[in-house]
Amino acid sequence: MDKSCINVGILGWGTVGTGVSKILINQNALISKNSGVELSLEKVVKRSLPATREGIELPPNCLTSDPNQVVENPDIDIVVELIGGVSEAHSLITRAIENGKHVVTANKALLAEHGGELFQLAQKHQVSLNFEASTAGGIPIIKTLQESFTANQIESLYGIVNGTCNYILTEMNLHGVDFSDVLTEAQEKGYAEADPTLDVEGIDAAQKLSLLIALAYGVNLSIDKFHVEGITDISQKEIQYARELGYVVKLLAIAKLTDDNRVEARVHPTLVPERSLLANVGGAYNAVCVIGSAVGPTLFYGQGAGEMPTASAVVADIIDAAKSVKNGIYPEISHAWFPDVPVEVTVCPIDDIYTRYYLRFVVIDRPGVLAKIGSILGDNDISIASVIQKEPHDTETVSLMMLTHKALEKNMKTALNEILKLEVVKGGAKLIRIEEEVDF
Repeated sequence: MDKSCINVGILGWGTVGTGVSKILINQNALISKNSGVELSLEKVVKRSLPATREGIELPPNCLTSDPNQVVENPDIDIVVELIGGVSEAHSLITRAIENGKHVVTANKALLAEHGGELFQLAQKHQVSLNFEASTAGGIPIIKTLQESFTANQIESLYGIVNGTCNYILTEMNLHGVDFSDVLTEAQEKGYAEADPTLDVEGIDAAQKLSLLIALAYGVNLSIDKFHVEGITDISQKEIQYARELGYVVKLLAIAKLTDDNRVEARVHPTLVPERSLLANVGGAYNAVCVIGSAVGPTLFYGQGAGEMPTASAVVADIIDAAKSVKNGIYPEISHAWFPDVPVEVTVCPIDDIYTRYYLRFVVIDRPGVLAKIGSILGDNDISIASVIQKEPHDTETVSLMMLTHKALEKNMKTALNEILKLEVVKGGAKLIRIEEEVDF
């Protein structure tokens, strides 16, 4: 079927939906010239009417509050889902696919929970389900993994994929402020939601990592199957001490292929060398480092959120879908979302990873304390690389910081349990994993 004009309907006219409508209308001639497809914005769904947006005037009768005018409209070829959430989005996308419409979504939470079901449904109805904007905003990392790196075995990837956390950690590092104060500032500036739990607890980053792993390794991995840790316990002391040691704290989404063909998957605060490129990704920006067997280290950097960067990724997906409509074809869908297709890799639990560690203890300032802690670490096959003792906190306690060589996570947990039982250790321990492989 060669269709000259492809009709688009948008579900959700918030920040990103507004940006998408601006591009589709204001850049229509450029899109047609560069892509060879003609797009027409037919319907935009907004829950409450009327509404206007600065810098955009929608065509007459385009705006509606009824999603059925998009998902049940026989004239709509491509449905763009930008309402967020899971339940309603899942229902609308399901109906759109069943009605033979190609779908574009930026909804990583939906795909992390229902991706397998929706991709299988899309294949059944021979339509595409595109999701570039679901991860890292305007950075084209999805298409890169789907297309550009298909000749590579992905050895590892490291992502700064949550702008809220990166903004908070950057401000803590640059200005010496505490987490709670920066979080309040981020909320006032619109970088953080009123309820920031999904961001600061690492859940948003984990949902994005789940999608990246599916593309890189063919494993459909829900976020409850791997280690997820946020930044709420990162104190100004850890930021300062990391800097003194030559590191910067970042929330990283990490995936690695191990020597025994298992996939490491984890999200947690990480010390990265301050001279590395990832350490210098500041503010609300995102970056994804991908190391491929042929291409080697690559770094993708850009705005991970916001109206126009995210809209740019959405429109790129719309154009891909429009080409499918025009040519009567649809792309192959990764086997990661199909349970009957065997995968060649399994997940490596967090207890089995080998990495370096930063440790900080508050201990009684007396002779023999370091020897006791060092003995326990040694008994668990953990070698100390360096030790720093800070000035006393009070009349009897000091901070004792250690960097270790690579050790097994399971051994580290055992050692910490034993160390925390020592009467000379006051309070808990601070542990942050270190990644040296990003040092380029």
